[in-house]
Amino acid sequence: MVEMIIVGMSEPLSELVHSPMQVAPVPSGALALRDWGVIRASGEDAATFLQGQLTNDMLELGSGTARLAGYCSAKGRLLASFVVWREPGGDFLLACSADLLAPTLKRLSMFVLRAKCRLSDATPEVPLHGLAGDAALAGLGAAMPRGAWAVVPVGGGCAVRLPDAAVGGQPVPRVLLAGAPLPGGLPALTDAAWRWLEAKSGTARIVAATVERFVPQMVNLELVGGVSFQKGCYPGQEVVARSQYRGTLKRRAFVVHGAAAMAPGQEVFHDADPGQPAGMVVLGGDHAGWHAGLVELKIAASEGGTLHLGSADGPTLTLDPLPYELPSLAA
Repeated sequence: MVEMIIVGMSEPLSELVHSPMQVAPVPSGALALRDWGVIRASGEDAATFLQGQLTNDMLELGSGTARLAGYCSAKGRLLASFVVWREPGGDFLLACSADLLAPTLKRLSMFVLRAKCRLSDATPEVPLHGLAGDAALAGLGAAMPRGAWAVVPVGGGCAVRLPDAAVGGQPVPRVLLAGAPLPGGLPALTDAAWRWLEAKSGTARIVAATVERFVPQMVNLELVGGVSFQKGCYPGQEVVARSQYRGTLKRRAFVVHGAAAMAPGQEVFHDADPGQPAGMVVLGGDHAGWHAGLVELKIAASEGGTLHLGSADGPTLTLDPLPYELPSLAA
């Protein structure tokens, strides 16, 4: 039997909670990523400088591969997250949320000191576009990167394959097109639909509303290749390592859907303990009336009961499958 939840006669049909038997349409198209920006790190010490600042290994990053990386405070809390790749000339490009670019660039610059590394805002010279679904495959053709984090040169720039989103159990390809002209004839994709796919990929992007809210593992950063536990020290490294090896992690990120739009920083509540939040929205978006989010939750809150957005009596949220395996939730 299909369960229907009526949220009010004044709500448009697209705001109703969708039946589990329904499958969301798959977004396909391209857009300018206006809420992303790019930092350039150049100079002979750029690799070693970034190695000492970010959660992932930058010394082994070649020109054909991108990596996800976090930038943490001394307490191990994420100040920003990056998609990082190298240009053929050796410069590093770090794509991040546009609302964090200026403060992150300022903070990183404070630690350059005598290193031969120059940091700058490269957003104007490296425009970013997102391609998703069949349009990504058709638009790039043979230049389509074949696996997550693969980088392929395209038209004076490059195409970076991001982790696929999962829609109805099917993978949906996503590509970051950097500094290259957008292929013609592609359908338009909305900002909200791109964020919907971001959430569906289970890959966190830190924005201004979530700065210093999460240790990397709380948003599954290490599960999508964003943390190296073999590299040397970086700010917060001891906290991140302790969370990994001492079995103290009590929170993880989960994909959810619901009847209302989700915004980063919104609190999530569980009916077993309505007096305090059980988690927080990391990312949220919508496509064709379908709302999805990536939310950080107490692991216990994922094991039963009801989740609510914004307050204990707010809109109901329902867990969706992640596109990757979580470690044992017994920790």
